[in-house]
Amino acid sequence: MVNYIWAGMILIGIATAFFNGSAEAVNKAIFEGAKTGVTITFGLISILVFWMGVMKVAEEAGLLKQMARLLGPLARWLFPTIPKDHPAFGYILSNMTANLFGLGNAATPMGIKAMQELQKLNPKPDTATPAMCTLLALNTSSMTLIPTTIIAIRMNYNSDNPADIVGTTLLATFIATCSAIVIDRWYQRKERRR
Repeated sequence: MVNYIWAGMILIGIATAFFNGSAEAVNKAIFEGAKTGVTITFGLISILVFWMGVMKVAEEAGLLKQMARLLGPLARWLFPTIPKDHPAFGYILSNMTANLFGLGNAATPMGIKAMQELQKLNPKPDTATPAMCTLLALNTSSMTLIPTTIIAIRMNYNSDNPADIVGTTLLATFIATCSAIVIDRWYQRKERRR
């Protein structure tokens, strides 16, 4: 449905530009937008490759295992219905760690794998389990220590200090994550009372 909405908006915009006599401006905007998209993509690739390399070094040094060990009790509290040694826990912890370091693009495949593992535990395959809802809420709010993607975008646009948003991003994502957990727990309690 969303694809039809976007296609409709694009067609209406092009038709309006054609009738207003500003088709040349739309044509120029299309090519400028494509050029900007490619420039931003190359900038993001470089910073993501750098941070994924840092994550690989951290993994080889055992830092990620220590981080997962630190997050383990929190994950068990957040996901009490998942058996302790289930593979979903590893993917959930990897997802949480990648999100903490601002690597949303790297966190996504791990989140998808976690959802696939959680689906194997689902007694009603057409309905999301509480654990699935919790993972979605956490992944959407994703507390971030280092917003690497945003820093990369700011670097591409020649920001004087691309990292000056770290403090506000940390505060905003902390509040978002706490809110997601509180709302998730509230809905879970509400469901159990039914």
